[in-house]
Amino acid sequence: MVVKVDRGKEIIITKDQLEGQIRVPFPPTDVHAAEVTDTHVVLSWSEPDPRGREPLTFYVERSIVGRNSWHMASMGMTVSSPRFAVFDMQKGEAYTFRIRSVNKYGVSDPSPPSDPISLCAPRAPPASALGLLAIRDTDSSVLLTWKEPKTSEEILGYYLYYCQTGTTDWTTVNNKPTTNTRFTVDGLSKNKEYVFRVKTVSRAGNSEYSEESQRLLVKAAIRVPTQPTGITLLNCTGTEMVIGWRAPANNGGDPVSGYYLDQVDSEVQVWHEVNVKAVKERTYKVSGLLDGHHYQFRVIAANLVGISQPSEPSQAFLCQEWTMAEPGCPYDLEFREVRENSLVLLWERPMYEGQSPVTGYVVEIIQEDEEEGWTALTQEPITDTFLQVSSLKAGKTYQLRVTAVNSAGLGMPSLPSEPIKAQTKPGMKEIEVGVDNDGFIYLAFESNTAGQFEWNKNYREAIDATRATLETKDNRSTLTFTDASEEDLGLYTVAISDCPQDSSSYNFTAEDLERLKELSWNIRNPLIALISPWEIEVGEKGEVRFWLQTEPLTPSAELHLILNDKEISSAPGRKVNFDRPSGLLEILFDELTQADEGSYTAQLRDGRAKNQFTLVFVDEKFRQTLAQSRAKRADWKRKAGPYFLEFLTWKVTEDCELVFQCKVTNVSKDTVLKWYKDEVEMTKFEYDKQSGLSSFTVEQVTKKEAGVYKAVLSDNRGQDVTTLELLNEEFEKLQQHLSRQCALSASPLRVECTAVGFKLYCSLKYYLSYLKPAWYFKEKRIDQQERTKVGSSMQKVWIEIFSPTENDKGKYTLEMFDGKETHTRTLDLSGQAFADAMLEYQRLKQVALAEKNRARVTKGLPDVVAIMEEKSLCLTCFAEGDPPPEMFWLKNDREIVTGGQYSISNEKMCTTLTINNVSVEDSGLYSVFVCNKFGSQTVNVTVSVYKHGEKPRPDAVEL
Repeated sequence: MVVKVDRGKEIIITKDQLEGQIRVPFPPTDVHAAEVTDTHVVLSWSEPDPRGREPLTFYVERSIVGRNSWHMASMGMTVSSPRFAVFDMQKGEAYTFRIRSVNKYGVSDPSPPSDPISLCAPRAPPASALGLLAIRDTDSSVLLTWKEPKTSEEILGYYLYYCQTGTTDWTTVNNKPTTNTRFTVDGLSKNKEYVFRVKTVSRAGNSEYSEESQRLLVKAAIRVPTQPTGITLLNCTGTEMVIGWRAPANNGGDPVSGYYLDQVDSEVQVWHEVNVKAVKERTYKVSGLLDGHHYQFRVIAANLVGISQPSEPSQAFLCQEWTMAEPGCPYDLEFREVRENSLVLLWERPMYEGQSPVTGYVVEIIQEDEEEGWTALTQEPITDTFLQVSSLKAGKTYQLRVTAVNSAGLGMPSLPSEPIKAQTKPGMKEIEVGVDNDGFIYLAFESNTAGQFEWNKNYREAIDATRATLETKDNRSTLTFTDASEEDLGLYTVAISDCPQDSSSYNFTAEDLERLKELSWNIRNPLIALISPWEIEVGEKGEVRFWLQTEPLTPSAELHLILNDKEISSAPGRKVNFDRPSGLLEILFDELTQADEGSYTAQLRDGRAKNQFTLVFVDEKFRQTLAQSRAKRADWKRKAGPYFLEFLTWKVTEDCELVFQCKVTNVSKDTVLKWYKDEVEMTKFEYDKQSGLSSFTVEQVTKKEAGVYKAVLSDNRGQDVTTLELLNEEFEKLQQHLSRQCALSASPLRVECTAVGFKLYCSLKYYLSYLKPAWYFKEKRIDQQERTKVGSSMQKVWIEIFSPTENDKGKYTLEMFDGKETHTRTLDLSGQAFADAMLEYQRLKQVALAEKNRARVTKGLPDVVAIMEEKSLCLTCFAEGDPPPEMFWLKNDREIVTGGQYSISNEKMCTTLTINNVSVEDSGLYSVFVCNKFGSQTVNVTVSVYKHGEKPRPDAVEL
């Protein structure tokens, strides 16, 4: 597209550019403050039409009113939502804001500015909630209610807290504020007491804690009881009826205080009250009835909260005197000790016994969902009014009924019991039997179910108050016998009034009585427990301490300390300390004497508890302690001046050197240290005053090192001496240590070839005969033979093998015994190693043979001879060799032959050169040369001829 602009200019706009201009977003609208606080402002605005599907973001700009200058408020970044919190605003200034839309095609024009916005004044924290009330709810929860503060504007909610009474550990109930003024707190412990408090939450922060609620025991809330059940006729005289019924299944959290009975005559059909005043028993005698009429009854239970719903009407009972021979029905069936495999059933005797006394009862059972019907639990009628039923199936539901028996036979069966499931209640405990801290025998029962504890013997007999006392605290009840005896034996039962099924029993037998009485005697006549028995300690200064420790004692504990039948206490030189809280008893002796020998007995009493502990301090124990005490006292006195911190000792170093050393301390500039051997003062020792270490080193040990060594340290404060006897066994010990170190320093076995054979050797720092070396070939010891020879030097031990053959190939071992252990070195002289050694031996053998037979001069000539002219010179030289050597004379390296003034004679390995009438011209270097096939040798002599009247050379032999 071509567009003409001013002055005829043309601009070409592409399609994409045109679409980009069209798709730049519209600006937002309705910019306003959604929230204003004393620290920030939250802006909100309406998004524009996005012009297509391109997503929008926004720039936020702000300006202080009156300045007309806009700045970015979104820190140079785009905002993805139409809400933005602006911080960093100055208090007291008014701001206006505007927004720009952004998409990929560009940035919109700014929106219309907002109205002026300023930070508000800081808000005060909210007031505390009022009237916090804690109300019982369940066994693990409490309902809290409270009132809002008087000023409830901007309240966001409430935080709740609880704390168990007697502690300071507050727990937060809710992580998010609750907006209601009622809240149920769960997860509390049953029968524990708690207090509660509340905090109010607003945007300005949290309030102070509210006042704490009243203490509240966590327990299910009290409600009216459920309705009674099981109305039955127990007896009838024609004008009176005895009616019985079952207690409500739930008493509503409070014991049933009584029952109200209503009746109706079937002919009148009008219900009216039987009793105006509530009765506590679950039986009632209804009088004023008409013989031959039928009556129905209903029962209402009452507790602290109110009355229950009436029970279902009973069946219509005929009012007619009972005359049957059989007994009536037992009633008031109750369960005790319900467990997963057993239970105990209790019932009351029938009110109508028939024409003869009741002699027993038949108890029957039926399992839910079984068709077999009622089954008798015993083969013969039982005489008690309770029965323990066993062999139940865990988790199954049962009903039971009871029928009385007299001489006429079976009577009417009782109403079936309520269904009962064979299961053990979680947390159910049994009766505990034991002895308390005062030595009394007790039975105790603990239950998590609220209610009163009811103790009996055989479920119904009251316990004689003179025989036992009862104490109940929290959820634990304790029956304590005053003085348990055989009269107290029997079956003890305990039940919770509000839940009789939470019960237990214990058969207190003669065996229990005997066992617990012994434990009771031990508690009433206790022994003070001993933690640490008598111990003896000797201190640095020779002081002696006896001590023992018992369990902690009270401040009134008594001590009687007996020495040889006489009570003792602190005295000069002896101190007795007794720390009762720690149970520590100690006797301190400054210096032990002969009078302190004997038996020490500590007699202790603390209330009823007592005990005694004896230390037998005689004979060897006394003598050893006395000797140790005196030795330490002497050592302490020794250390008053300069003394040896470490006494004279010796050691062998890795270099097989013997080092004597000691260490001194507490020295001064005047302290003198001297060494002696066999009372002769030594001068060659080292002494480092800084470290106090002094030493003397023997580089190579011999027998002369045996002797008595002594070091003396002294100054004006005192003297200390240390002595070391390096004799007999001690010197033998040194030899052994030294031998071991020498053996450890031994090098591996090596082979050296000679002209006569092999020489196997081992190098050492130095060799001691104490080592007793032994050589082995193929695990067999090598004894002295013609072909072998052992030898040693100060640094080497060896064995020579003469004229070796193939039979000498194999493994060689050197053993060195240091007196305690054997040290070995081995060499495998076989294979290439043996071949190389043999080759070298043969070469050396040939060399030695050649050296032995070669020509050599045996008696040579002097280096220089002097002779006067005109005399005759005779030079003679002897030689040897095999074959006999040839001999030649030379002058200045030129051979001389016989002739003229020279005469040479050779005879029996001897050659002579004679020069007649010598002259100065005969001076020079003469040589004799001998040779054969194995070698040769040349011997030189310088001849100096001097004239008459001259003196010969001073270094020459004059002839």
